[in-house]
Amino acid sequence: MAETHTPYYSLKRRLLFLNGFMAVSGVILIVLGIYVKFRGAVLTKVLGLSSMYLFHVSYLCLVMGCLTVLLGFPVWYGTTKESREILLFSLLWMVVILTVEITVATLVLAFLPTAPEESLEYNFVTLKKNYRGHNEPDDFSMEWNLVMEKLKCCGVKNYTDFSGSSFEKTTGYTYPRSCCKSIGTAACTGHNVSSDVIHQAGCFPKFQKIVTTQSVNLSIGSLGAAVIQLPGILTTLLLFVKLG
Repeated sequence: MAETHTPYYSLKRRLLFLNGFMAVSGVILIVLGIYVKFRGAVLTKVLGLSSMYLFHVSYLCLVMGCLTVLLGFPVWYGTTKESREILLFSLLWMVVILTVEITVATLVLAFLPTAPEESLEYNFVTLKKNYRGHNEPDDFSMEWNLVMEKLKCCGVKNYTDFSGSSFEKTTGYTYPRSCCKSIGTAACTGHNVSSDVIHQAGCFPKFQKIVTTQSVNLSIGSLGAAVIQLPGILTTLLLFVKLG
């Protein structure tokens, strides 16, 4: 009963309620980071620097999400004990996280990939030079094999990308088995370029779609988390000021 007569009872109850929403926003960031890392960033890894930011931002979302969830405990303790020091500590961290979220969302949207010609040509040249084959153990070939099998595509622009490539010169094949619609069939000879046998379209348009979609997801998720957290931050600030 004594708690209900404290001067800041209603404000503390509001903050404890909003603290739950802030924890939910942290979970959203964690789920978003995991989703982007394993659903999009892995497949676009072959693009190199033009898509590496997906990895970095997904890890950043994971870190911010974990921090947001963990901050729920000092916010709860500082609120129930009316501790200005703990509330200030929590408030500063929440402001940092909010700033990072808004910055991430802004930068990702500002640099939203538009598939510049340089990136297309760079990946085209790199594929012709470094790709070795379907069963080769090097990381580059393995990553491209995964991409072509999962995205059902062949090469960067199309299946003719392997013409004159190191792969063709070494093996004598026109395209790797990864381009085939069914790798184990007899028709997948490395020379039969029928649309019934291989995926003739290139992977770059699909890369564009994945990177753009995941960039938008990161921006919306970060901004959404920031919007959810803002009332809690303002209420924490208000309680901190009133306790002074």
